[in-house]
Amino acid sequence: MSLALPSRRLLLSSSAAGALALGAHGAQDEKRLIPKAPAKGSKPEGERLKVAIIGCGGMGRGHLGSMLGQREGNLEAFDVVALCDVNQINLDKALSDARSRQEGVEVLGYKDYEELLAREDIDCVLIATPEHWHATQAVDAIAAGKDVYCEKPMTLSIEEALWMRDTMTANPHMRLQVGTQYMMYEKYQVARKWIAEGRIGHPTLSQTSYCRNSKNGEWLYGINPAVEPGKTLDWEKWCGPKGTDEFDTEVYHRWRRYKKWSTGIIGDLLVHMMTPMMFAIDRGWPTRVSANGGHYVDKAMENHDQVFLTVEFEKEHTMIVAGSTCNEQGLEVMVRGHEANLYLGSNDCELRPERLFVDDIDAERHECARVSPQEALRLDWLQCVRSREQNRSQVELAAQVMVVVDLATRSMWSGASWAYDPETGATRAL
Repeated sequence: MSLALPSRRLLLSSSAAGALALGAHGAQDEKRLIPKAPAKGSKPEGERLKVAIIGCGGMGRGHLGSMLGQREGNLEAFDVVALCDVNQINLDKALSDARSRQEGVEVLGYKDYEELLAREDIDCVLIATPEHWHATQAVDAIAAGKDVYCEKPMTLSIEEALWMRDTMTANPHMRLQVGTQYMMYEKYQVARKWIAEGRIGHPTLSQTSYCRNSKNGEWLYGINPAVEPGKTLDWEKWCGPKGTDEFDTEVYHRWRRYKKWSTGIIGDLLVHMMTPMMFAIDRGWPTRVSANGGHYVDKAMENHDQVFLTVEFEKEHTMIVAGSTCNEQGLEVMVRGHEANLYLGSNDCELRPERLFVDDIDAERHECARVSPQEALRLDWLQCVRSREQNRSQVELAAQVMVVVDLATRSMWSGASWAYDPETGATRAL
């Protein structure tokens, strides 16, 4: 998979002129700049953070609306001061909302995200663009001294994910939250603690899924005929790192259905479930992934409507994951251990011993606090932007998840299993 070229901002930024990554971690001799971000300190309580959003489509405006609600509820002191989108229609809608709900706050709109990042007053940016832009925009934002909330999936490829990971390793004072909101569920924190304490013995097999259904097909978002390249849309900028294709309104409005622009079910849906599960089991990097499935109902969609993944990890563990957009019945969410099992399908975490160990291990159920996970994840990010404490959904785990996403996608399209070497970053078909 080819790597996106560094953006003009990253190439020209004096703060990014530090290190150069030379083919590390599977980059196959291609070069990526690793920026050095300026120093960044905490903000006193009550001093208002200045927030920007890059990407004002459905997801971006959803974030905007929820954040404005949190602002109105005084959950954190911040103002949304800048918005960016290559579609003027989306940008105008978002500007109208942000201005009408923030009396006295100047909110500026941009079609070029690099102009937005050039503003020295902005503390942090939320990136809600299509996933082929995530890595470039996130690294550019870090180079500009902005903390980042990056929507999932974190990237399109392993190489991009490791670029982001290496960028954050080089800039430990910066904060990057990945938008996998189920990380805010307490049950996964409890499961990780119990597994680490050895309460289920060796964790051997975990299983999870994200399955949903529709009558006509998935990601069939409405098509706005007013969206026209050269008039309301900068199509070349939308294509960005992937290279410019001929404009197709279906691709623009429904890009998750197309394999060039998205990993479909695997990246858009399964990352929600795999991320907290991989956090809970804490088995290191994936080392082998196989995936199969197909186009069983929604045959017009290029990406698959049914997938099944098998993932093997460094520390002797296997995970199975099911994903569907044509049937809503999922797998039971659980971790199987040699001595006991953890059940995570409800809001709580429940431990039940295996039959052979019932005299040695007591069953237990931990009742967990109920949260609105996406709102909690954004609030966690904003609070960490202020305090400089570590945020919940971090880049290292997201990079491990992206190994699964990338290799599962390759497996689906090639028919082969794929291996990953955590020491060298090399990948190979088996």
